[in-house]
Amino acid sequence: MTSSGPQQPVGIVGLGLIGGSLGLDLQALGLEVRALVHRSSTAERARERQLATKVDTDPAVLKDCGLIVLALPLDRLLEPPSTLLNALPSEAVITDVGSVKQPVLERWSRWHPRFVASHPMAGTAQAGVEAGVSGLFAGRPWVATPDTGTDPTALAEVRQLAQSVKAHWLECKATAHDQAVALISHMPVLVSAALLEAANAGGAAAHATALVRQLASSGFADTSRIGGGNPELGNLMARCNRTAVLQALATYRSQLESLEQLVQREQWEALEQRLKACQALRPEFL
Repeated sequence: MTSSGPQQPVGIVGLGLIGGSLGLDLQALGLEVRALVHRSSTAERARERQLATKVDTDPAVLKDCGLIVLALPLDRLLEPPSTLLNALPSEAVITDVGSVKQPVLERWSRWHPRFVASHPMAGTAQAGVEAGVSGLFAGRPWVATPDTGTDPTALAEVRQLAQSVKAHWLECKATAHDQAVALISHMPVLVSAALLEAANAGGAAAHATALVRQLASSGFADTSRIGGGNPELGNLMARCNRTAVLQALATYRSQLESLEQLVQREQWEALEQRLKACQALRPEFL
């Protein structure tokens, strides 16, 4: 990709939320997008939604693509079929959108000479071929995690791709990325799931299940949203980033226990000070 745009078609493997949204944005920029999907039914619906210029189940659709984005679930990204690996042009720039970077970088840097590990941090609760939307990446972080073996020209092309869809470009080490997303993305999924389970179990124990659900409003909706999201994605994030997720959960448990102790001891002034500190802290994360 040059300042005047890519000289060859852009390939996308997978047209779920990220891949489909990227296809829409790139076509809006006048670029040719060739997409590879797994099922013929997905290909048909993707064509109806015009998620790419050309959609096919044959890996040959990626031939001549100068930049290819692997928008695959983490398990398929870490264990791709040989047909996909063999179809990737050796001269093309390859990047991914996986939410865990260290294992992806370790494997793909061996499989392709121009691989760049990256992660656009944008999303909704939706998944699948119906989920793609225009403008998903605007103003959102797109993180790359290059190492010493990363091709600098390939990195520059992925950066230009991210900036073309108005994402905010960042670079960091893969291990640092995985620790950070465990705290602000992966661990919160499990915390949110626990909140849903606690509300359900507590309501049942109090014989007030229906009332608890009827009274749930915007606050509960906000804090429980990601726990009610894509279960496959949540499971894969925990599996593929297990160590960092466990560390994040331990930190969360410590904070929750300390808040619990303030309530048990009726230390209301101290509790209010903690909540005031959290009130001041929250804008720094938004």
